[in-house]
Amino acid sequence: MPKPLLRCPWADGSAAYVEYHDREWGVPVHDDRVFFEFLILEGAQAGLSWSTILNKRAGYRSAFAGFDPAKVARFAASDVARLMNDAQIVRNQLKIQSAVANARAFLEVQREFGSFDAYVWTFVRGKTLQNRRRTLKTVPARTPQSDALSKDLQKRGFRFVGSTIIYAFMQATGLVNDHLVACPRWAAVQPSAALTTLQRQKAYARTE
Repeated sequence: MPKPLLRCPWADGSAAYVEYHDREWGVPVHDDRVFFEFLILEGAQAGLSWSTILNKRAGYRSAFAGFDPAKVARFAASDVARLMNDAQIVRNQLKIQSAVANARAFLEVQREFGSFDAYVWTFVRGKTLQNRRRTLKTVPARTPQSDALSKDLQKRGFRFVGSTIIYAFMQATGLVNDHLVACPRWAAVQPSAALTTLQRQKAYARTE
């Protein structure tokens, strides 16, 4: 058996990483607003470090209407121009425009499937893929499941949803469990022990 860890090694870089790893990463999500949040954040992270996005997370929440897709979908060119002057977020025009486009595509998925939650979980057949990674080197950048979800999202008009970005999204939202097996969180995010959505929301509140 692998020697027990305090947490996955990637999370030891900063206090924000520790908080994110210990409270959120890999917890199964069934809240559409949380899914939309991670679509925005993971897309914004492309080409940057995740720590940059974590440090700007509160700014993103403010800039993007509390991650309400219905509100973001109504953003106009003037809103994009306003956000380009907002130092709280990554001021990349393509990423800002993609967030608005993704909000509109997100609403279309909700209309078709009833919720984004009902849609996205079909790509893992309704339950978390429980991986048994023993080292960080064995964690892939993409998988057949992320390839399939990425391809379908792109077909539906989503942007900044390449397979590598989408695999990070799947890891974050608990569609896959990629905690190392020696990490206490690997067991903690199993279905019988996972945080409820309410508990997760309280965890968010503590990080704001």
